[in-house]
Amino acid sequence: MQLVIVESSAKAKTIEKYLGKDFKVLASYGHVRDLPPKDGSVRPDEDFAMDWELYRDKQKRFKEIADAAKGASRLVLATDPDREGEAISWHVQELLKKRKALPTKVDRVTFNAITKSAITTAMKSPRELDTDLIDAYLARRALDYLFGFTLSPVLWRKLPGAKSAGRVQSVALRLVVDREREIEAFNPVEYWSVLAKMEHDGTAFDARLVKFDGKKLGKHDLGNEGSAMAAKAAVEAGRFTVEEIETKPLKRNPSPPFTTSTLQQEASRKLGFSASHTMRCAQSLYEAGAITYMRTDGVQMDGSAIAAARDAIDERFDSSYKPEKPRFYSTKAKNAQEAHEAIRPTNFTKDKAGSGDEAKLYSLIFKRAMASQMSAAQLERTTITLRDATGQHELRATGQVVKFPGFFAVYQEGFDDKSEDDEEGLLPSMSKGDVPAKKGVEANQHFTQPPPRFSEASLVKRLEELGIGRPSTYASTIQTIRDRDYVRMEKNRFHAEDSGRLLTAFLERFFPTYVAYDFTAGMEDELDTVSDGGEDYKELLAKFWKDFKPKTEEVMEKLPSEVTEALDEYLSDYLFPPTEDGEDPRRCPLCATEGRENGKLNLRGGRFGAFIACVNYPECKFTRRFAQPGSDGDDGSADGVMGQHPETGEDIHRKTGRFGPYVEMEHEEKKKRASIPKDLDDFDLEWAIKLLDLPRIIGAHPETGKEIEAAIGRYGPYLRHDGKYAKLTSTVDVFETGMNAAVTLLAEAANRKGGGRQKAEPIKTLGEHPTSGGEIKVMPGRYGPYVTDGNVNATIPKDVKPEDIEAAQAIELIDARAAKAPAKKKRKKAAPKKKTAAKKKAPAKKAAKADAK
Repeated sequence: MQLVIVESSAKAKTIEKYLGKDFKVLASYGHVRDLPPKDGSVRPDEDFAMDWELYRDKQKRFKEIADAAKGASRLVLATDPDREGEAISWHVQELLKKRKALPTKVDRVTFNAITKSAITTAMKSPRELDTDLIDAYLARRALDYLFGFTLSPVLWRKLPGAKSAGRVQSVALRLVVDREREIEAFNPVEYWSVLAKMEHDGTAFDARLVKFDGKKLGKHDLGNEGSAMAAKAAVEAGRFTVEEIETKPLKRNPSPPFTTSTLQQEASRKLGFSASHTMRCAQSLYEAGAITYMRTDGVQMDGSAIAAARDAIDERFDSSYKPEKPRFYSTKAKNAQEAHEAIRPTNFTKDKAGSGDEAKLYSLIFKRAMASQMSAAQLERTTITLRDATGQHELRATGQVVKFPGFFAVYQEGFDDKSEDDEEGLLPSMSKGDVPAKKGVEANQHFTQPPPRFSEASLVKRLEELGIGRPSTYASTIQTIRDRDYVRMEKNRFHAEDSGRLLTAFLERFFPTYVAYDFTAGMEDELDTVSDGGEDYKELLAKFWKDFKPKTEEVMEKLPSEVTEALDEYLSDYLFPPTEDGEDPRRCPLCATEGRENGKLNLRGGRFGAFIACVNYPECKFTRRFAQPGSDGDDGSADGVMGQHPETGEDIHRKTGRFGPYVEMEHEEKKKRASIPKDLDDFDLEWAIKLLDLPRIIGAHPETGKEIEAAIGRYGPYLRHDGKYAKLTSTVDVFETGMNAAVTLLAEAANRKGGGRQKAEPIKTLGEHPTSGGEIKVMPGRYGPYVTDGNVNATIPKDVKPEDIEAAQAIELIDARAAKAPAKKKRKKAAPKKKTAAKKKAPAKKAAKADAK
């Protein structure tokens, strides 16, 4: 019997079917062991020795592999065809050696697709494990471990509120923060455009003013309303004649098939998928044999696949849609290895595969791959120039038409940010000397725009351009900075949170080398050199550790006050920007109001993170959140007594704390407080009274007779009734929601699983449970991911990625969880009996001792 090891049970079943009775195929379910998450797992002083630990949940699984290996004549390691796959094979081999279960013959095979031809061909061309790839894996794993486990303790001690730092994630975060800084530093410039609304032969078109008073206009030359109105009047007064018509043919070639990063980008643009969700769907399609391997930076397709794509084009279109010769592509991405094919369908006769989101992603992959072998799109761009009788003023109209669609018939690539100057559309047929009718003239005001915030697609693209990280790491890198709350997503764009901004400032100030783009990209180059056999991985680690370790020790020796002082100076332009009235931006507004001198604001560190406070503390208790005044923070200038409560007569104070502005008043010998919500633009005494009087009683529920309350809590505005909750949209809703709307919202919330929460989407579905018959799903949970069959929920171990869970493993977890429940109850009942027995025996022992005496 020959034993074959792959990574998932879905692959195992398919491959065993292709290979026949002489082979037994088992799944490792991803990595089988890793560095234990504790200090000392990598020991630089011992030539970078590493300790490895078998995952707890893999012990039973690996015992099955080891038992099968003992009776096997040959071991075939057939994990994924990349560095991680090579590493898994190496780990399996090393563990079997330790258990003395390694067969005498061991081979490594790789394949780019799970099809019968690909599998049988691969089995005929075995090789040994690639030690260079394994060394590159060891280097990367050790680097990431040393970076995280050495730097994170420094953060915890010197930067309260920071959670962790990573070699690649910190640089990705810096990209987001740098873009935020660009946006804040951007000064918009006013400019105007003049547009004539024209018509000819019943077809309307626009013509832009490009020359005024004999001078060609640049984009920003009409810089104010006065000049724009003068130009508009000149166009209105002029009679414009067609003077020049230029028609220029354009050709647009198709993009290459998808790589990992371009698939993530396009799925984000066109399908709204996150990078991690894209990879989960692609993994399922790969394991089902529908697409080739999905972790690749190669853009070329196999010759047989190119021929199949061209045949598919012949079946669907006429011969003009297929170029005479096949198209061949080469990547422009930095650090691309091109070790594997691009992502493509395994069968070009199938234009559909999978269901739900997997089907959508397959359609994208299929269309892109087919379009890559199609004819270029033929376009025609027409530019028409119109002048008035004086020749001093000139209008220009531009249009673009598709003469032959070519690959456009199947696919067009999306773009992250389209220019406002892009002009497309059909112009009427005109000749020199024509005088189109002028229907109106517009003068429009514009302002230059700051660079757009990163979307997932554009962030992945930028990381790839800089050569930072690898295609397989982008999804997890982005997910990490989101999970750590260093960034937030608004309208599918990344915004830097205060915690992310502060962490980036700390790293830039104290560890500038290690968040530098060129350093991180250079490290990727060196890791690639290791994988090519050009550098010893331990020498690479030694170079890194020689400088990194002393730097962390130097920072660890600094007092927290020294760190805060350095950050205060480093961030002064952000935290204390110049004021419009020329006053000192560090002047404490509360000290100024109460007549105290030397009231200066400084950055301070606290248990929950950094904040702004006055040097006169504790005499002055002014505080402000870590944020720039006028952005996410509040400068406290409006603090003071707002007025009196109409019923109690107590003063209502407006104050600013480290978590933002709030109102406060004495109430029955206690202080009553309410945070000021961000969605209230005009906050006044009336709003303060309303907030302090919460919760608001809407009335008695018509069915239960119990009160319905509206209030604002930690997670925003909500309704509460009989222990059940429903979410409200805004602060205004708390005070305006009536009985009918409240009853409806509570009913809708009750129909959703988990009270008022939105029903979570499954990460993965795995078919029916063989015993209960319920559908097995991998779900995200409040306390971590879990698997469920609808009756039993079982937590997924922390060292297992939820997307890697297979049906067999899920069933095992669910069954183990179901078996545990009764056992716990029995142990609880048995406990009192043991205590009673122990108490009864105690006097007998004393009596025995007494007799002995």
